[in-house]
Amino acid sequence: MHPPETTLLRAEEMAQRLFGDRASKMRMLVIVNPYATTVSDRLKNLVVYALESRYSVQAVDTDSPGHATQICREAAREGYDVVVAFGGDGTANEAANGLVGSETPLTCLPGGATNVFCRTLGIPRDVVDATEHLLRMADQFAPRRIDLGTVDDRHFTFSSGVGLDASVVRRVEAHPKLKRRLGEYYVTYASISTFNRRYLLKPPRVQVRVGAETVEGVTCIVQNSDPYTFFGDRPIRLAEGAGLDTGSLGVTVLKRATPLEVPTLLPRVFSGRSESVIKARQIKPFAGVAELVVSSLDGRPFPLQMDGDYVGESESVRYGVRPRALRVVA
Repeated sequence: MHPPETTLLRAEEMAQRLFGDRASKMRMLVIVNPYATTVSDRLKNLVVYALESRYSVQAVDTDSPGHATQICREAAREGYDVVVAFGGDGTANEAANGLVGSETPLTCLPGGATNVFCRTLGIPRDVVDATEHLLRMADQFAPRRIDLGTVDDRHFTFSSGVGLDASVVRRVEAHPKLKRRLGEYYVTYASISTFNRRYLLKPPRVQVRVGAETVEGVTCIVQNSDPYTFFGDRPIRLAEGAGLDTGSLGVTVLKRATPLEVPTLLPRVFSGRSESVIKARQIKPFAGVAELVVSSLDGRPFPLQMDGDYVGESESVRYGVRPRALRVVA
């Protein structure tokens, strides 16, 4: 099996033979998270070199949280034809927050551990295949608009959550080397460990208000798209009615999590079928949601994650949706 560097060089040579310089090159800005799981300087340089056969490329490394958002706002003002988020879902989230409401479309290259948004757009999981996909995209460049979810004044692309899943994200982010080496298996370990430490006895409880209905629980997951995440190649589907162009959110509330009930829920989660999850007695589902409020029931702040990144703690957050807020191309 050829290493990705060799394969990328061959992809670039093939693009030159097939396409040459017959079309004027679009301006592409590649935003690179150098700390993403699978990104290296050598791989970045080879990806950029390959993309230059079809685009006029500029690459910029991020150096701090929020940097990608700032870069994307400048890219939109400067009129770039397309912005590429080369990193994980956190990089794509920051890029989306910088491009929201603009005419500059966003696309992705997989550089993280899971790359949920990238894969949801239909971009291959392998970076070589994804680079070839972006090269072919130059001949069929057809941006479209998708919805974004909102948490207070910030946007998310595919999911956000409070409670157990956010606590797991915080735990995983605290050990990036283990995440890089063990991938989804470390996430599984972190999930079990976090549940035993924080949610086995007296877990933080929240109230979820959707319209006139309220429900109490220990975790609330809000999806702007489907699936919620992936375990390797397997999609994890928790909510019904979520989609990038539905104009609404899918919501899943875990009402309780006891040592007796969680083992019965896990097979449903890993079945890949949302209809199996929402029928569990521990689950309260909502579909077609435009707005909801999640508040702490006991005064303890709850952890919050957006697009797989831990963003802090809060005692109350308001979720919403912005239909057709972001241009994407894939």
